[in-house]
Amino acid sequence: MEFTVPPEYDGLRLLQFLRGCALLSARTVTRLRHTPESLFRNGEFIRTVDPVYAGDMITVRLPEETAAIAPEDPAGLDIVYEDEDVLLVNKPAGLAVHPTHNHQGDTMANLVAGYLAQRGRSAVFRAVGRLDKTTSGLVLCALNKHAAYRLADAYKKEYIAVAQGVFTGSGEIDTPIYRPDPNKTLRAAGETGEAALTLWESLGHNGSLTVLRVTPVTGRTHQIRVHFASLGAPLCGDEMYGGSTQLIGRAALHCGYVAFTHPVTGEERSFSVPLPEDMQNLIKLIKDSQYS
Repeated sequence: MEFTVPPEYDGLRLLQFLRGCALLSARTVTRLRHTPESLFRNGEFIRTVDPVYAGDMITVRLPEETAAIAPEDPAGLDIVYEDEDVLLVNKPAGLAVHPTHNHQGDTMANLVAGYLAQRGRSAVFRAVGRLDKTTSGLVLCALNKHAAYRLADAYKKEYIAVAQGVFTGSGEIDTPIYRPDPNKTLRAAGETGEAALTLWESLGHNGSLTVLRVTPVTGRTHQIRVHFASLGAPLCGDEMYGGSTQLIGRAALHCGYVAFTHPVTGEERSFSVPLPEDMQNLIKLIKDSQYS
């Protein structure tokens, strides 16, 4: 990563520049201090206690990380965007993001590890705002610790969902989410738990099913699914939370839009992907039956 020292940091120590201007985490800076050939000013080695001057070019070389996930053949992996710090993947429904006791070697993490290995990289897989196995759409991945640190609160996701109920206009669901049984993934909405806020906008309904644009402000596990189920309107196809599989065989939820501030350049980036075929067919059925 390369940074130019602005006038307001003229004469300050490199440590102050790295934390205040480059916005590196304290943990990353500590690691850099103990890694040879990781910090340079105008091509020459520099210590964190040394001063920097306006116009200096500071180069930061992040240490290589060893991938902890077994690589698998990435054939079929849909890469939407990539650079040295960020990877954006369009995940199909039915593919788990991370390995668990139920999924070993058949997850998106394994495919990404295989993809990076083919490109000579050993980056550790870090999903920023993961998707449930049944949910399709965009998954933002950080390819180093600095990117993960900077992206943690610097992204926005929008979903298209189909709920079994009638919604008009727009609104929000502001209800905490908790885990009734620590041994199960099932979540529930109630007065106790972690704060959770979901914004929604109706895109039309047919008297029983509503197509929604949904924005989760927080990122709790199963948040969108739990919130709509708590209103008596589970997502179509979401058996876990009471949805019917008559029209679609999985939760009708697709992350079609992601916007984020790039962790290194600071550039605002946004990407979108179309609905998968099963959700396109479901929405067509709704539109063809007195959609309003």
